[in-house]
Amino acid sequence: MFIPHSFTATESDVEELLVHHGAADLITATSNGLEATTLPFVHDPDAGERGALLGHMARLNEHWQRPPVGEAMAIVRGPDTYVTPSWYASKAEHGRVVPTWNYVTAHVYGRLVVHDDADWVADVVRRLTAKHESHRADAWSVDDAPATFITGQLRAVVGVELRITRIEAKAKLSQNKPPADVEGVIAGLTARGDTRSADAVRAAANRRR
Repeated sequence: MFIPHSFTATESDVEELLVHHGAADLITATSNGLEATTLPFVHDPDAGERGALLGHMARLNEHWQRPPVGEAMAIVRGPDTYVTPSWYASKAEHGRVVPTWNYVTAHVYGRLVVHDDADWVADVVRRLTAKHESHRADAWSVDDAPATFITGQLRAVVGVELRITRIEAKAKLSQNKPPADVEGVIAGLTARGDTRSADAVRAAANRRR
């Protein structure tokens, strides 16, 4: 990944991304060529030496049946958004501005392990459910569904674990812009309703002060 110094993600950026990301793209090189599947993962920092991403995929998906050649990679994404030059104070000063895209992302590399084990998969399903239902007052639980139904659903999937070996992460959040332009980006994103991106730009700006 190309990471200019000003866009280097901090350890806290990476931790925040791994804990709170949505789905990620699992990519492997196989004898059949490149394979990619979008999956939700839960991050387990205590698995192995560097943590792991845990998830599951459909049993009928041939991706898991094709052994990867070398490392696998998961592309994990945080907030991303278009930035219009109309938000920059410098537009009115000299006009030498262009559009860009702000984003936070990590390329998580590791060894892919398949778990064809109902108990392992059941644990991951519960952890994923708890992660994404935790903000709801009427949070859904796996136990809300009939046990026989859940058992059948678990038979239809296999577990996947990406045992992390290294991470390359980038947080491109207008850090290369003057303070007045950054404030304009925050105001513009907030007015557009993209508070997640606005908060990310604000946090990056605060670290520079």
